[in-house]
Amino acid sequence: MSQPVDILPTAPEPAGHTCGCGGHDEADPVLDVRTIPHAIRHAAVFGAFDAIAPGAAFVIVAPHAPRPLLAQLAERAPIDVEYLVEGPEAWRVRITRRTPA
Repeated sequence: MSQPVDILPTAPEPAGHTCGCGGHDEADPVLDVRTIPHAIRHAAVFGAFDAIAPGAAFVIVAPHAPRPLLAQLAERAPIDVEYLVEGPEAWRVRITRRTPA
């Protein structure tokens, strides 16, 4: 059974893209993981994380504090985390991929 995925009209294109379209992002991309089936949720976030350049950030919107996910991301590369909203219905977390020292 498939689930619909809501596309947010205010979400910018992914940061650091290299498609040649000439687009430029002014704000951090937002990934609302509440709309992604649980079985592939972490994989979707990993894909978004891998797509951003060092120094760039994106915001996830989650149904709970994403501590295990953040720990997994920190194992992939150094990150900075900023909780923008902490519940009770949604958590908004900015994840920044640190630039290499």
